[in-house]
Amino acid sequence: MTALYLADDGEAADLAAFLARLIHYDRAAAVRLQASGTALAVFGRPPAFEVLAIRTVRLDKPYENGLDVTLDVTVSAGELLESVEESAATVTVPAAVTGPPWAGVLPPRGGWRQEPGLPATDAVRASVGAAVAEFRSRTEELAPDRRTRAELDAIGREIWSRPIGDSGLPVRAAHAAQSLGFLRAAGQGAPAETPLGLYASGAWLRLRTPYGSIAVRRAGLGALDVSVR
Repeated sequence: MTALYLADDGEAADLAAFLARLIHYDRAAAVRLQASGTALAVFGRPPAFEVLAIRTVRLDKPYENGLDVTLDVTVSAGELLESVEESAATVTVPAAVTGPPWAGVLPPRGGWRQEPGLPATDAVRASVGAAVAEFRSRTEELAPDRRTRAELDAIGREIWSRPIGDSGLPVRAAHAAQSLGFLRAAGQGAPAETPLGLYASGAWLRLRTPYGSIAVRRAGLGALDVSVR
């Protein structure tokens, strides 16, 4: 098994937190790993949000140094989390697993252009909060005989597919970013006034934050099934 040396224990702690959040939504979660230079990209898909989450981890030295193969593998998120040694700033890549369908449909590496229309960070958080409140209110108002999975999905589909401002980015992407710790507020370890970025490449939109990115295909990645947890 391959051992990766991370830039510092903070990188190890952030990776562990990201993996733990993915496992919260799917105990059998898998992640795809790609290493290049001094960066390790970790891709996951929290099933409740219909998006891809990307966490980039800084490595202590270029991955290719002294190695004959590139790292591009899908592994168990749980096994990867268990291998993280925060004090030593290392992580051991576990055995490969058969990847879920999404792992073969990743966003492009290049060709991204910045898109207009994304509100300020506080407004994005407010949009998520309003959507969560509306979802809860509307589902609580349903009569018991109407509180079916189909009815909940229909409400979720309407709310979470709405664009944020004039950006075209669906609310579910920002909700995923918030739930995975990518929209940290100042005072929780986030730099003050750190702007968010919205980028597009082909069929993909990408919300970039200092702590990770959320990518979503304009045509969707499958059936929408969003709930509040």
